[in-house]
Amino acid sequence: MNNLPPEIPRRAFLDKLLRSLSVVMVCGTHSVSALESGGESGESAPRYAFVVDVDQCIGCGECVVACKRENGVPDEAARTWVERYVATNRGIYVDSPRAAIDGFPEEAPKEIASGVKWAAFVPKLCNHCNKPPCVQVCPVGATFRSPEGFVLVDPEHCIACGYCVQGCPYGARFINPITHTADKCTWCYHRIKRGLLPACVTVCPTGARRFGDLNDPESPAAKIFAADDYSVLKPNMRTESMCFYLNLPREVI
Repeated sequence: MNNLPPEIPRRAFLDKLLRSLSVVMVCGTHSVSALESGGESGESAPRYAFVVDVDQCIGCGECVVACKRENGVPDEAARTWVERYVATNRGIYVDSPRAAIDGFPEEAPKEIASGVKWAAFVPKLCNHCNKPPCVQVCPVGATFRSPEGFVLVDPEHCIACGYCVQGCPYGARFINPITHTADKCTWCYHRIKRGLLPACVTVCPTGARRFGDLNDPESPAAKIFAADDYSVLKPNMRTESMCFYLNLPREVI
């Protein structure tokens, strides 16, 4: 669900890059030192994780609606979306009309009208990786990892170069057409800091989306992580994704 910015004139890009260059050391050093020390207080920082149960997702799109409402996401973009995977005799069919904000039509597309073997709705969002490629490729340190493990964007320093959009293996980033900065799912960081759950989790009618602290043995995320019965998207990328999937078809991985 990503989109790249229009080509930036070379001189304008370099000027903007040089003005923001000092941010690299500031943001990068702060993020690493905070993570290594476990936060400014010296206490063990929470380790948050997101869990998606594919078997429970019905493709209703309520999560997409809640995300847009909570975060003011433009109509033409999405921080989270739902993909429909349908296995047929001809192969795997994948679609996500308007990020599934209106769900999926009851009438199946003609491409999958017959010969269906199995089907699944798979929610997608930022994986908040422990080793995020987007952080590595950002030339000005605008993309960083918080002490709690959230991968965030500092809009004050983002130069909209699009490197992070291209670097994300999950297609979870885009250039916001209104702010003209990189944008993505934050797991509703502003809500978590207030002790609330991500907006998409609160509206899911089937409990397909769950969230919790891995350091809290009673959280749903910690229990699933301890059971070691989960999958992650694109494990070959070795990003150490913190978004765990239950009942994920092998073809999706």
